[in-house]
Amino acid sequence: MKPALYAHPFSSYCQKVLVALYENGTDFAFKMLSPDCQDNLAEFGSRWPVRRFPILVDDGRTIMEATAIIEHLQAHHPGPATMIPADADDAIEVRMLDRVFDNYVMTPMQKIVGDALRPTENRDGYGVAEARRLLDASYAWLDERMAGRDWVAGDFGLADCAAAPALFYADWAHPIPEALAHLKAYRARLLARPSFARAVDEARSYRRFFPLGAPDRD
Repeated sequence: MKPALYAHPFSSYCQKVLVALYENGTDFAFKMLSPDCQDNLAEFGSRWPVRRFPILVDDGRTIMEATAIIEHLQAHHPGPATMIPADADDAIEVRMLDRVFDNYVMTPMQKIVGDALRPTENRDGYGVAEARRLLDASYAWLDERMAGRDWVAGDFGLADCAAAPALFYADWAHPIPEALAHLKAYRARLLARPSFARAVDEARSYRRFFPLGAPDRD
């Protein structure tokens, strides 16, 4: 039986997994998580009461967290694109960059977006300012790293799967400065990558839900 991904196409972490699946042409079932798909929601909640998506169900096993799902796919459904290198030192670098994008780009972006969804009286101005400062620091560091590189850690892999939705949405919430040309070019390459371009297109109809107002680009 093919693996089943419980996800929503507009979710950044779901897109991270979708990029890996599309890169390798992996056959999988997409289980939409929305109010119109109550059976999927019930199954999802029974398998992961925390209700944070995505999850992957494969041969009766439930895998949570996007990074772990991609590792599971490489181990059990390998394809032509290697998400994590076999060399131990190269693998450490890829995993390190994966955490950088999740923790220092995706997380502060979600802080800004999440705050916009709160009632005005409950908003956290200090927390949002801290998130913007963290993004500025991360952008500057990543711009230096991307000088002379096409992908963030060798060949396209796990870290780039994390980078694609992280930079895509972060630039909407807190624009990457024009002066950071290496990082902006990397984001453009990610958007041109067929696997991520597909994920972006599949989520296009949900842009009206972006609380800061999705920009008229990308």
